[in-house]
Amino acid sequence: MMGRGDGPGAGAAGGPSRHVPVLLAEVGTTLDATRGGVFIDGTFGAGGYTRAILDAHPQNRVIAIDRDPDAIAGGEALSVKFKKRLMLLPGRFGDLDEIARAQGFESVDGVVLDIGVSSMQLDQAERGFSFRNEGPLDMRMEQSGPSAADLVNEASEAELADIFYHYGEERRARAVARAVIEARRRQPFETTRQLADLVASLIRQEPGGIHPATRVFQGLRIAVNDELGELVRALHAAERILKPGGRLVVVTFHSLEDRIVKQFFSVRTGRAPTGSRHLPTAAAPEATFDAITRGPIAPSEQEMARNPRARSAKLRAGSRTDTPPQEPLSAITMLAELPQTAEKKGGRR
Repeated sequence: MMGRGDGPGAGAAGGPSRHVPVLLAEVGTTLDATRGGVFIDGTFGAGGYTRAILDAHPQNRVIAIDRDPDAIAGGEALSVKFKKRLMLLPGRFGDLDEIARAQGFESVDGVVLDIGVSSMQLDQAERGFSFRNEGPLDMRMEQSGPSAADLVNEASEAELADIFYHYGEERRARAVARAVIEARRRQPFETTRQLADLVASLIRQEPGGIHPATRVFQGLRIAVNDELGELVRALHAAERILKPGGRLVVVTFHSLEDRIVKQFFSVRTGRAPTGSRHLPTAAAPEATFDAITRGPIAPSEQEMARNPRARSAKLRAGSRTDTPPQEPLSAITMLAELPQTAEKKGGRR
């Protein structure tokens, strides 16, 4: 994952920042912020995309949203500098259309979303997102509600296995879940190190591979923050608030996110569902977006060398047509949800 900030030494959100926004030039090109207008940055972070949009045209205005109180506090200086053109607001990007309308905007010219955890969150041990430095097992972006420790210490074995497998894409999810249940009987999980060490004792690290706990931590973080559900809601919210010709640009960092964005654009750009040999091919749905990108845009070799956290990034974008917003897509909503396990249905897993 990457950080949503400015370049080295620049004044992201009003102060020095080590956080480099991924695909910044490509986001600017696909968003076409030089035309002027009102834009939503649904994932403000350290303000990198917001600053670039404001610098692209002297009349641009940005509604910047972040669910992390630290990001809102860190953006105060940028808000002061661009006080007439920047509205920095706490909230979830799944509600971006409601947030924009509450500010008096019935439609906007562009929406940019940078999905996932930011460098600032990863780098602060006290936030509990990373196992690199010991900290509380927290992971809450909003710093409220149930934490990762609550989930690890209270969820059933079946639910933990589902989280590790479906959200973390961890192949040994069942074994890790069983080990967590056994370990928490002796002592509740409180720190990132406790969980990381347990996972490392079960999964061997391949030479040059990722840390064994990487996928487990990813799964927990997604579950704690309902990240995929928020992404689904944000895509539909953008469809509702964008004016004809308005652009939606989404940067993702792993396959679960990209699969949702890819399927959303596939259906909303009017591609016909494939028929079977028993049924005729279904008629193509009326397009609410025109494709801007044909397939994902990836960072250049130079960018990945400068910023290793950019290596898994993918950018997809579309331009809003004048077709009215459609009903939410149940297919991508299902991609964001855990399956119903036998235990949840009342049986045994």
